Amino acid sequence: MGMNENVSKPLDRLSSELAGDMAAVNALIRERMASEHAPRIPEVTAHLVEAGGKRLRPMLVLAAARLCGYAEGQSHVLLAAAVEFIHTATLLHDDVVDESQQRRGRPTANLLWDNKSSVLVGDYLFARSFQLMADTGSMQVMRILANASATIAEGEVLQLTAAQDVATTEDIYIQIVRGKTAALFSAATEAGAVVAGAEAVVQRALFDYGDALGIAFQIVDDLLDYGGATSTIGKNVGDDFRERKLTLPVIKAIAAADADERAFWERTIGKGQQDDSDLQTALEILKRRGAMEAARADAVAWAERAKTALRQAPESELRTILSNLADFVVSRLS
Repeated sequence: MGMNENVSKPLDRLSSELAGDMAAVNALIRERMASEHAPRIPEVTAHLVEAGGKRLRPMLVLAAARLCGYAEGQSHVLLAAAVEFIHTATLLHDDVVDESQQRRGRPTANLLWDNKSSVLVGDYLFARSFQLMADTGSMQVMRILANASATIAEGEVLQLTAAQDVATTEDIYIQIVRGKTAALFSAATEAGAVVAGAEAVVQRALFDYGDALGIAFQIVDDLLDYGGATSTIGKNVGDDFRERKLTLPVIKAIAAADADERAFWERTIGKGQQDDSDLQTALEILKRRGAMEAARADAVAWAERAKTALRQAPESELRTILSNLADFVVSRLS
């Protein structure tokens, strides 16, 4: 697939389209991150927030709200900040659970401070996000984000037990991915439509868009782990393999495995007995079984589902950008 300008830059186009709103969101994030009583809180949060992720999730809130004709008030800004806080809280907790050393190419908070700080500051950010939601005054918004928070936590716990179990199926994988990634995407887009007062069918469409976009996004991430350029995503090739995380390519390879391959996966992922040559062997098996291609086809299919869902939303420049965003997510694989 050729990377034409149209496809390669939807994130930048989204940023410039939403620049005014995003400035308000960033100001609100700074203001609500502060704590007069516990200086450790702004230290840790600033480290993460300034590390500058793409701010994709808050942008999805703003884009969905604008797409559905949201014009007055600050609810979309409150919501976008709440979503970013939930995201940041889960990152803090994630890094403790995974014992990670790096995120976005920088040392993680648990490494710079300690696990206790990461867990407690994460709790603080969750609490802050609920305050922001409450400030919107919308019960429906509260419900959407509360449900998403529960789904995220559930996905994390499911991953603990399923991640290293070679019996894990694609269905369980998708369930984990919904928890880990897609739940917050779909909550962002659905809640954006809700504050804009969109009709139920459009709210549903934007939920479906966020859900499918999030799943495509995570599958791509998992594929990049077995051969993406380190420079672009700040994680080393094979991290998931070393951490014995069962992701889609491996699940597909296990489903197609012969006895020798099955024994290989049992040893390396199931038991975690790995030596230096194992990653190379894993990559060869994935290639031989067509697992990478099959996973890539799945990612493309989810991106298409996202674009299809979007057709229910009002037509506009923003809708085109969001549609291109779905293409862009999978274009990272080409």
